[in-house]
Amino acid sequence: MLSGAEVTELTQDAGQVTATIRGSSTDQVTAKYAVGCDGANSLVRRVIGATQRPLGFEQRWLVVDVRSPAEFGAWDGVHQVCDPRRASTYMRIGPDRYRFEIRLHDDESPDDFAGLAELRVLIDPWAGAVPDDQLEILRATEYTFRAGIADTWRDRRILIAGDAAHLTPPFIGQGMCAGLRDAMNLAWKLAAVIDGHASATLLDSYQAERRPHAETLIRLAVILGRAMTGGGAAAAVARRAILAVVRHVPGVAAKVLDATSPRLEGPLVDKRLAGKARGTLLPLVRVGPDLVDRLLGPGFAVVAITGTDLPDRVHRVLVDPVHQLGVWLEDLDASWALIRPDRTVHAVGRSTAALAPALATFGRTA
Repeated sequence: MLSGAEVTELTQDAGQVTATIRGSSTDQVTAKYAVGCDGANSLVRRVIGATQRPLGFEQRWLVVDVRSPAEFGAWDGVHQVCDPRRASTYMRIGPDRYRFEIRLHDDESPDDFAGLAELRVLIDPWAGAVPDDQLEILRATEYTFRAGIADTWRDRRILIAGDAAHLTPPFIGQGMCAGLRDAMNLAWKLAAVIDGHASATLLDSYQAERRPHAETLIRLAVILGRAMTGGGAAAAVARRAILAVVRHVPGVAAKVLDATSPRLEGPLVDKRLAGKARGTLLPLVRVGPDLVDRLLGPGFAVVAITGTDLPDRVHRVLVDPVHQLGVWLEDLDASWALIRPDRTVHAVGRSTAALAPALATFGRTA
């Protein structure tokens, strides 16, 4: 692992990728594949000839991180302030850490809020009762929140992920989540290709699965951002009136707060699967004292109802029919579900005869 170094050039041939790295000295590193997780201004994105397509959102915000031993006395969840004069977000991010995100006006810059006295104007709705000597400003930095997605995520042995592949405004908290999903989706596929369990064409499914999923969430974040910050006083009055009504409508609040991930689509997702299973994630629940995610291992695994006749070599998690996962399986009209390493449902069924061909596609399961 190298830290404090910069990749200045990336080239590839039929067998490897070569990175030129500048640190204390200039050197070269070779690998079978390279993944560029190098942010919004990605060098790797330019190397593969990709362009970032804008998705219609750009705003300047001030991000302020504060450390304080004092309790602010505010709810520990995320506060979204839908004020057209000054939209803002507040959240607790640790035992003594707090984050504020405040939209900047066109005529403002971070220099206007260089000191605690100036920042107090922005953070006092939450930190007003805390004395100055208990507030340590860790950073106050301008970020431009953008929405965009790259048209190409792979060129042969070089791929991109995270902000290099997609940019989202932060209004639904999916920026880092999207990057983690990229990594989970790509890691097992790269491992299968490098280990010889799959051909390099498996990597074609990475963009096919992740790009539509990421774009769906980005567009949702854009819609919420516009609803939060758009319009003037009239829009603010309308927002308050609408929210006051719809929060009492049965099912609306549940729909708005639904955190279910969009379905994956792509060449690996079996179109024959029932609608409830196709492209969905395994529910993250506990099996005994542990989350099921901890029990599945790093490869393909099967979640099945106790008593299901499974091949010996299959890594499995068994649950009772009355367990949450047992009820979930029954709802899918299945006694087992084959789960990919990124926790996407790959196949379901009652007869285990379909397991063998599904497992053979990707080799070992644990």
